[in-house]
Amino acid sequence: MSVHLQNEIENLKKKIISLGADVEANLHMAVKSLKTRDMVLGKKIIQADQMIDKREVDLEEECLKILALHQPVAIDLRFVIAVLKINNDLERIGDLAVNIAEQAVFLSAQPPIDIPFDFSGMAEKTKSMLRNSLEALVNVDPALARAVCAADDEVDAINREMYSQVQDGIREDISKMECLIHYLGAARHLERIADLATNIGEDVIYMVDGEIVRHKTEDFRNLVSG
Repeated sequence: MSVHLQNEIENLKKKIISLGADVEANLHMAVKSLKTRDMVLGKKIIQADQMIDKREVDLEEECLKILALHQPVAIDLRFVIAVLKINNDLERIGDLAVNIAEQAVFLSAQPPIDIPFDFSGMAEKTKSMLRNSLEALVNVDPALARAVCAADDEVDAINREMYSQVQDGIREDISKMECLIHYLGAARHLERIADLATNIGEDVIYMVDGEIVRHKTEDFRNLVSG
C-alpha cells in the first residue's frame, strides 16, 4: 500500500468512527428524551440530524474518491466497501433516532402512562448492539461482530411480544391507545436500529475475513421462525 493510500485509509477510519460515535450519542439522547419526556432534548436531536446527513454525504464522496484514484485491492478494498455500507447504515440509524425523538416530543405533551412492554430493556439491548458493532469496527474484531449478529434475536423476541402486550393495554384502557401506539412506533424503530447494527457487524466480518454472512444469518432466522 502506498503511503498516500495508507493516509487516506486512516483518515477514512477516523471519520467513520467519529460519525458512529455521534450517531450513537444521538440514539442515547433520543431514548432518554422519550423515557424522561424531555421535549427540549427531543427537538435537539431532530435539529442535529442535518449535520449527520451532511457528514454521510461527505464520507461517501471520500470513499468514491479513494476507489477512483487509488484502486485499492484485498483488505483495503474490502475496508472502503465496508465503510460505504456502514456509512449508509449509520445515516439510517440517525434518521431512526430522529423518529424516536419525534415520538418523545409528542408523548411529552401527553399524560404519563405505564408501558406494557419492556421498552427500557429493548432500548438498552439495541444501544449495546450498536456500541459493540462500532467497537468491532474500531478494534477490527470479527468475534465481537458475530456476537452482535447473535444478539439481534433478543431484540426480535421483544418485538414479537410487544404487539399483543400493547393490544392488551388498549383493551384495558382505550383512552391510552394513541400514546401506546406511539410507544409501539418507537419500539419498532429500535428493532430496525438493531437490524442495522447487525448489518454493521456483518460488514466488519466481511472486511476482516472476506466472508459474506448476510444470507447465512437470514437463512438461520428463517429456520428458527419456521
